Amino acid sequence: MKQLIECVPNFSEGRDEKIIKQITDAIESVEGIKLLNVDPGKATNRTVVTFVGEPERVIEAAFQGAKMAAQLIDMRKHKGEHPRFGATDVCPLVPIANISMEETVVYARKLARRIGEELGISVYCYEFAASKEERKSLANCRAGEYEGLKEKLQQTEWKPDFGPDQLNEKSGATAVGARNFLIAYNVNLNTTSVRRANSIAFDVREAGRVVREGDPVSGKIIVDEHGEPLRIPGTLEKVRAIGWFIREYGIAQISMNLTDITVTSMHQAFDEVSERARERGIRVTGSELIGVIPLQAMLDAGKYFLRKQQRSVGIPEKEIIKIAVKSLGLDELAPFDPKKRIIEYLIDDQPDKLVHLSLEGFSNETLSESPAPGGGSVSAYVGALGAALGSMVANLSAHKRGWDERWEEFSDWSEKGKQAHDRLLKLVDEDTAAFNAIMDAFGLPKNTDQEKKLRSSAIQAATKHAIEVPFEVMKTTFQSLEIIQAMAEIGNPNSLSDAGVGALCARTAVYGAYLNVRINAAGLADKAFAEKTVREAAELLQKTMAKEAEILKLVESKIG
Repeated sequence: MKQLIECVPNFSEGRDEKIIKQITDAIESVEGIKLLNVDPGKATNRTVVTFVGEPERVIEAAFQGAKMAAQLIDMRKHKGEHPRFGATDVCPLVPIANISMEETVVYARKLARRIGEELGISVYCYEFAASKEERKSLANCRAGEYEGLKEKLQQTEWKPDFGPDQLNEKSGATAVGARNFLIAYNVNLNTTSVRRANSIAFDVREAGRVVREGDPVSGKIIVDEHGEPLRIPGTLEKVRAIGWFIREYGIAQISMNLTDITVTSMHQAFDEVSERARERGIRVTGSELIGVIPLQAMLDAGKYFLRKQQRSVGIPEKEIIKIAVKSLGLDELAPFDPKKRIIEYLIDDQPDKLVHLSLEGFSNETLSESPAPGGGSVSAYVGALGAALGSMVANLSAHKRGWDERWEEFSDWSEKGKQAHDRLLKLVDEDTAAFNAIMDAFGLPKNTDQEKKLRSSAIQAATKHAIEVPFEVMKTTFQSLEIIQAMAEIGNPNSLSDAGVGALCARTAVYGAYLNVRINAAGLADKAFAEKTVREAAELLQKTMAKEAEILKLVESKIG
């Protein structure tokens, strides 16, 4: 599974388009990077750039951007309304898909070290990448800004994490961090009153509202022993919020920054605002997402609302996202196109996947003179169909009249089946890619001893992968039999035949993948690995055939 991280560097230049373009060109020079947004601000004299990709490529692109900024931006001449202390002022990394925060921190520090050592720029690590508690806050790291940096660098407690402790007068310093994804999100209200909207915002935002004597609006602010205003905290952690009126739409909104969606998600914020608005006689009519969002956040929202409806969550990804969009009212003010708003869809660099073909298209591609897709891809696809049938029976059972109290049980089974189904669909293309990799390896030059050695090594590596892919097809398909068997035992009796066909598909998929394991293993020099994998594959095939027979016997007995 491809790991994805987002990088959102802020450069201290928002007025000179030529400089901004040179910086973004340097970022885009790294292959595999997708530039999502460039947002210059003239008043702040600052540009926020957003790009995404695999971790190593992202930190390379971030470094190239920082390197170009160091060449083009002179902090001695910089003026702007936003706090800043460096040419590349701040550079956070954000985990998006299939990567943990701990792993992201490693990449952040790797980038910080390189900026410090190769560019001679002082670097502070903040948020999750911070080396000390007081450095978690970006505001603390940047306190004093560029003008106070020379003195700050000499303070023992503020020695940089990487790079020199002497001021780089031209480039200043840089803060490199790792943080969770931030969402700019607005909730629409059926009112034009900014005052009412602000009341709701104060209810929910983490900072809450200040405590006043007497009148809650004009009364004197009550302070604590330190002179700080006393506050009644809001209900949502990691949320900033304010009410405002949008003249373009003629409505008031709650404008929110969800600064950590692992703490407060978009759907949690929506429901909480809806409840607080209801208490004031106001209705939420929809919401608005600013910018882009990770796929998982949309899937989490869709599943949340499906569960509230006591509906199964083991349905296609497209349908889950549709539920999220409609439940949150994300299309109220403007059309919401998932392909343009979900990060993973924006950066999909494989538009010609086999799984994107129609049924006829896939069949015709298999029918053609090309050796791929072949038996391995077809086996994976048949396995996906078997898993889909198991989930279908679970979904029908969850929605069956009179079985309402069991919807959650069947939803859980359906979701397990969907996970197997989705993985098998990916393996359809992975198997063909593995075969093509073998062909590419055989096509490498072999004129010199060194070329022959490299070619042989590439062939063996590709062959090993071509064994591993169909073996994973076998393992994933076998897992789907658990769902299929459960549905034959406890599922909707009207769908017994579907469970039976699912078992037949699973057996075909496992047997077909087994044949691919064997034929590819014959060409592998690592005989120990080949023999071990073939032996395990043969055992898995026998288990599959026994399980299929058990399921079919059960189906036959129930059909009568």
